[in-house]
Amino acid sequence: MTQFAAGAVAEGGLRGRSNECAVLDDLVSAIRHGESRSLVLQGEAGIGKTALMEYLIASASDLTVVQAAGVELEMELDYAGLHQLCRPLLDRLDRLPGPQRQAIEVVFGLSTGEAPDLFVLGLAVLSLFAASAEERPRLCVIDDAPWLDKTSALTLAFVARRLLAEPVGIAFAAREPVAALRDLPVLEVEGLDDGDARGLLSTVVPFKMDERVREQIVAETRGNPLALLELPRGLTAPELAGGFGLLSAQAITGRIEESFLRRLDALPDDARRLLLVAAAEPAGDPMLLWRACERLSISPEAAEPATLEGLLAIDHRVTFRHPLVRSTVYRSAAAADRRAVHLALAEATDGQADPDRRAWHLAAATTGPNEQVAIELVRSADRARARGGLAAAAAFFNRAVALTNDPGRRADRALAAAEASLKAGAFDTALALGATAETGPIDEFQRGQVDLVRARVAFADGHWSDAPPLLLKAAKRLESLDLDPARETYLTAWGAAALSEDLDAHGVLLEISRAVRGLPTPPTPRPLDLLLDGLALMITEGHGAGAPALQRAIAALTEIPVDDIVEWGWLATGASVAVWDYEGWHDSSARHVQVLRDAGALAALPVHLTYLGMALAWEGDFAGAASLIAEIDSVSAATGSRLPPYVLLRLRGMQGREDEASAAIDSAIELFGGEGMTAARAHWAASVLYNGLARYADAAAAAQRAISGAQHHWMYMWVLPELVEASARTGDAALARDAVERLVKTTQPCGNEFALGMEARSRALVTDGEAADELYREAIERLGHSPIRPELARAHLLYGEWLRRENRRVDARQQLRAAHEMFGTIGMEAFAERTRRELVATGENVRKRTVETRDDLTRQERQIAQLARDGLSNPEIGARLFLSPRTVEWHLRNVFNKLGIRSRRELAGALPSTSSELVSA
Repeated sequence: MTQFAAGAVAEGGLRGRSNECAVLDDLVSAIRHGESRSLVLQGEAGIGKTALMEYLIASASDLTVVQAAGVELEMELDYAGLHQLCRPLLDRLDRLPGPQRQAIEVVFGLSTGEAPDLFVLGLAVLSLFAASAEERPRLCVIDDAPWLDKTSALTLAFVARRLLAEPVGIAFAAREPVAALRDLPVLEVEGLDDGDARGLLSTVVPFKMDERVREQIVAETRGNPLALLELPRGLTAPELAGGFGLLSAQAITGRIEESFLRRLDALPDDARRLLLVAAAEPAGDPMLLWRACERLSISPEAAEPATLEGLLAIDHRVTFRHPLVRSTVYRSAAAADRRAVHLALAEATDGQADPDRRAWHLAAATTGPNEQVAIELVRSADRARARGGLAAAAAFFNRAVALTNDPGRRADRALAAAEASLKAGAFDTALALGATAETGPIDEFQRGQVDLVRARVAFADGHWSDAPPLLLKAAKRLESLDLDPARETYLTAWGAAALSEDLDAHGVLLEISRAVRGLPTPPTPRPLDLLLDGLALMITEGHGAGAPALQRAIAALTEIPVDDIVEWGWLATGASVAVWDYEGWHDSSARHVQVLRDAGALAALPVHLTYLGMALAWEGDFAGAASLIAEIDSVSAATGSRLPPYVLLRLRGMQGREDEASAAIDSAIELFGGEGMTAARAHWAASVLYNGLARYADAAAAAQRAISGAQHHWMYMWVLPELVEASARTGDAALARDAVERLVKTTQPCGNEFALGMEARSRALVTDGEAADELYREAIERLGHSPIRPELARAHLLYGEWLRRENRRVDARQQLRAAHEMFGTIGMEAFAERTRRELVATGENVRKRTVETRDDLTRQERQIAQLARDGLSNPEIGARLFLSPRTVEWHLRNVFNKLGIRSRRELAGALPSTSSELVSA
């Protein structure tokens, strides 16, 4: 135990804490037995969290225990908390996969490279903890969690949520709820009961108190141990006896601080100055403390009164009795004294070994504009940005702005600070800094950058409907200044409008597209330019004009760098989607997913996983689509993103299980609104579901709602075949023919087998006689040359239904058998049942055969099993799903038990499928 912890226990810090201690004992026991545990001890200042943490540490003497603490003055320095916990583990870096090892090396300054993705860093810390726990169970104890830097808090919360089968525990102590730690188990630490409070109070009041005064103290402190111990200090016996020293209206924290202030006031001047030096330097380095004190002519003997008073301990680290002591010392000091201390600390800090800490102290020591210090802060910001410390970079830039006198340089630095704050997620700060930049003598290009910051804040903050007009404004401002960034901004604006849930998205998209059409043609168009021009043409002139341009763009977009994939790569995939180019769609999305996985660009991954998942669902690979849904869920949970469930909607509609599909549809509309793109996709899923269930009126209504909501997006063309089929079956020939005409405008310009096959199948539904027969055959032939098995199966079904109505039973059976077998193999249950009924009508009996074991596996278990079947190792699966290898192994054991197998080799045969048997009458 530390000196102060031992004192807290001795003074009664664990008095009345048997229940809390039992919870902590259970946590340690679980870790010893190979389980993972996380816990947040939450309660007000002085309530006893530190004493409980020390009890936890003492109880875990056979575990490897590492400690960290948040420090208020280090909150803006990224990775400060991680450095405390992970530095002892750096000798295990060789056990980590390459991207994870590189992330740790960059963050700890062991190598140079691109700033690591936050979630790759989280996975690296998870892997480090898991690797160290193989040698000995591990307990991480983090005090003062609200004062952790944001990056460390998010990373440790990520790790805590993904620990499952490792002997690792993480315990946090916090005065108040911490956003990053939400959803972790919480142990509320409350005040002592009245009896224990009276007993603790009696240990510091050696005389008999008036009973009413004692009860008043007990009631007003609400059993807070530190308040019970500290409030009597410095008060005279008469004041305590009569109750005159009590201030009932003051909050407990403030009253504890007042107690510390009384104790500070009683110290010699040099002792108070030494305490201020220690409070201003959160690293706790005693050598740095002594060097700074020497510059201030403070002798080492000055520490003795503070140590004797129990406020400070100086050992291998400098530690305060309680965080409130540090904050009270620093806040109560005069501004001039704080500046003098920071200057001494800056002079005592090695500028070569720790230039960023030196720059921070210099800034704190500066009263007005100082260009030299501002330059040092900008250099520190650049270093922080290079190692992924976005919050630290923003803090350094922000302070540099405050110290910059020249209006031009101030505006430049304000823009840099705004962009860094945006990337760090400090949206309000980014907007304020943008406004600061506008007060300076900025040019039009810089004004365009300010507009861009505002637009990106709106988009990143989830205000998708606000972002397109702001991006459009920024793009127009940049047009006359630099065409390349202007076109890039227009492309971002186009994408934002396409994703918007706003009812007026079509109008905004049309305005953006018209503006793009008015731009001068670049002398050497980039792939990005070809893509932007094709998308704009498609909106302003229709598919006939846009398709050839988009096909040229697709040919040029086979290899684009990772930064472009992050920014607009999903639109490159969308170009293939818009021209019915399934192969390009699949290959592009698969390539982008792999590049983003390798680069660790996880924030951008869910959109590309969505495109790939949609492609797999289209081709009937439902297991692959379900696996990607699980990965989307994992990445979204890790990144905190909120992506509409497009793949789930598509999958549920095609599977045809009404209860599951309706639940997904209703949930999507409830979460994302009844209008816009998500609602349109939900209605599309409903139209597919109802066509499979042969509820054609419902299918037609759902298809019309989907088309109405997606008129500005290429998605509407996917819904047209559903509307053709549903309206043809309900006898609304006019509506069916109109839908066919609209479909032809999208398929004819594309000219590929997928497009022309869908067109032929739809035409057949509004055609009679021999012409219909030829169109059905054409549809089957063309779709048979594409990987889109579900649409081929539906062509067989529609042809078989038509043949039966034409009294060609034998021919009908041939088509219906093919359809039924395909639907069963794919897993399209509603369409399979519709086909079965048609077969029965031709005189054929059908016996279904299903394997139900698949439903015993959870979505994550199924995904892990599929990845293992495909040859991925446990570390590779863990990297994909943000799990440790040991957790993957734990899941696989569950899978083996459920499937009744013993090894990975048996997974290929054991993973379930659905099929049907046909028995002729």
